[in-house]
Amino acid sequence: MKIIKQIEELRSIIRAWRKEGLTVGLVPTMGYLHEGHKSLIVKAVSENDRVVVSDFVNPTQFGVNEDLSSYPRDIERDAALCQEAGASLIFHPEPEEMYFRDNCTFVDMDGLTKGLCGMTRPTHFRGVCTVVSKLFHIVTPDKAYFGEKDAQQLAVIRRMVRDLNFGITIVGCPIVREKDGLAMSSRNTYLNTEERKAALILHKSLMLGEKMMKAGERDAEIIKAAMVKNMETEPLARIDYVEIVDAETLENVVKIEKPVLTATAVYIGKTRLIDNFGFEL
Repeated sequence: MKIIKQIEELRSIIRAWRKEGLTVGLVPTMGYLHEGHKSLIVKAVSENDRVVVSDFVNPTQFGVNEDLSSYPRDIERDAALCQEAGASLIFHPEPEEMYFRDNCTFVDMDGLTKGLCGMTRPTHFRGVCTVVSKLFHIVTPDKAYFGEKDAQQLAVIRRMVRDLNFGITIVGCPIVREKDGLAMSSRNTYLNTEERKAALILHKSLMLGEKMMKAGERDAEIIKAAMVKNMETEPLARIDYVEIVDAETLENVVKIEKPVLTATAVYIGKTRLIDNFGFEL
């Protein structure tokens, strides 16, 4: 399994695959891979002849004072996981390879990016859409694989692909959790022992909301209030948001009358974690 750092070298390999009539899957990541990423790669390998894993900490999706410089990186560890999962190659470019020094072109979106994570990270999804668009143009995959933990990102990418006629199938894959319920994330490595225990409040609060919905509660404000109250029992937790939104438009709902996404972002110490669940009537 090769690690490719240059765009033109990767394109040359993909052209050769295409001449053989092979299908190509793409798993975009920011590296420091875990079992959640591995599940995406395994899924991609099962559905495509060749699979490219991009391993790139994208600077344009980090805001001022966010964790770009401290984001965990370990390409050797990532390569071992990719090889075990069956990936064909890793695309691991430097920022200078992905962005020209005088780059001034971005891909942006209205509507879906305004709420949830977009409320406190206003430039985040512009960076996501831009880098994913670039990866789609470079790799030209038949299918691309994204985790459902980043539910807003998945919705944004699906809408971008539709609106810009990319002709790529976007495959959403289920959240992978630790045994105690914590959603797997590269940022979990930031947590100390006390914070790691405190982080379980995200999943516990989401399970409470899901239990209320399954029991027949349809007032979104009542459910959110119960979830917030539960989260506030954890002293180390600082809530960014708890929202119940339309699963397709991501607009806030008052009454649960169609499929919804319940999503939360919470700071545990200095670490911002996200989690969610979907609910269908």
